[in-house]
Amino acid sequence: MTDYTKMWESLGLDIKTHDALLAGLGKAYTDIFLSQKNRPEGMKYFDFVMSEVHGLRIKELMDAKEQGRVIIGSYCVFVPEELVLAVDGVAVGLCAGAEFNFEGAETLLPRNTCSLIKSAFGFKLGKVCPYLESCDVIVGENTCDGKKKAYEIMGPLVKDLYIMDLPQTKSEMAKSVLKEEYRKFIEKLEKVSGKKITAASLKKAVELVNAKRRAVKRLAAIRAADPAPISGLDSLLVNQVFFHDDPVRFTDAVNKLCDELEVRVKNHNGVFPKGTTRVIVSGCPMAVPNWKLPFLIESSNGVIVGEESCVGERGSRWLTEVKGNTVDELLDAITDRYFNIDCAVFTPNPSRLEYIKEMTKKLHAKGVIHYSLQFCQPYIMESGPVEKELEKSGIPTLRLETDYGMEDAGQLKTRIEAFGERLKKK
Repeated sequence: MTDYTKMWESLGLDIKTHDALLAGLGKAYTDIFLSQKNRPEGMKYFDFVMSEVHGLRIKELMDAKEQGRVIIGSYCVFVPEELVLAVDGVAVGLCAGAEFNFEGAETLLPRNTCSLIKSAFGFKLGKVCPYLESCDVIVGENTCDGKKKAYEIMGPLVKDLYIMDLPQTKSEMAKSVLKEEYRKFIEKLEKVSGKKITAASLKKAVELVNAKRRAVKRLAAIRAADPAPISGLDSLLVNQVFFHDDPVRFTDAVNKLCDELEVRVKNHNGVFPKGTTRVIVSGCPMAVPNWKLPFLIESSNGVIVGEESCVGERGSRWLTEVKGNTVDELLDAITDRYFNIDCAVFTPNPSRLEYIKEMTKKLHAKGVIHYSLQFCQPYIMESGPVEKELEKSGIPTLRLETDYGMEDAGQLKTRIEAFGERLKKK
């Protein structure tokens, strides 16, 4: 095994704490993922990615920097990867999925801040995220009030924090605001990279990201089969790796996995018995290594067949239409694509509710588990109306509000098992 200690030291990581973090995550990964039965062979690639997620992938980022490429980190699917790739940059998702150093985070943030925000601060203050430390620019997007104010506090802690403002209504004026934000982001990217975005470079980038999305959309469609050819845990892992891996390599790996899964479907080969209770998970995103809820569901005689989440279909179901021959025309297409995202920060937000219903039908799910992080006001506020409307439409719904800690795992499992019994009687 390659020793990356010198590289981590050069990034300013706290090596002792980082080693302890990796050891804990490695054990969790083994217990949760490698203990699964009859996993697809194609998942070995993603196991390798996770084993090298702080090693080989970080070395690739450092090599890219030596070649003059910029590393752009972000926390949200509203930050267009296409624009980063168009200046030959590398886009990476940042660490925000574990309960790490919350004590440190709470020296700067209120205690009743959502786990995702506290995690981002915990990783930074604890000096354990090589992605964060590799970035030339970190993009903070104002998707909610919590993030908006937290980025004010994060600014002095990082090398270069770029704030992207986002509209929170769906109107033509709001869309024009989003396009202007993306135009300003292009100016930032061109300045830090020293490279000009051209119609050709942008079109190439759009096609590259569309290929990634087509691959995960293909995976999402395959999950409609019964018996399920892949677990919800493994599908979530693929969607999480989406934000970290080299895009070409990732796309190839997902398509190879889908080739295998299509054979499994043809042969009625599932990871769970036919008829296992099928559910959709809807709500807050689950960043690496937030595997708590899927593990509880799939160890409670259920199988997750879809995620209505930013780390899931909400983040990947739209493609960017390749139209126009100028940067401005292509930017219109990119804006149109991202403006479709039905994040809970939008008001009103009817398309999200309609798509949950559509997912439930097309994936033959018995019910929906709506997942909210504690203190995530947009998704918590939407959870009540979502539950009411889904139940009215004959779709059983379970609302769960939790954090990254395991203290409530027993209580959650009891509620999930009771919900499963309800679904069996449906």
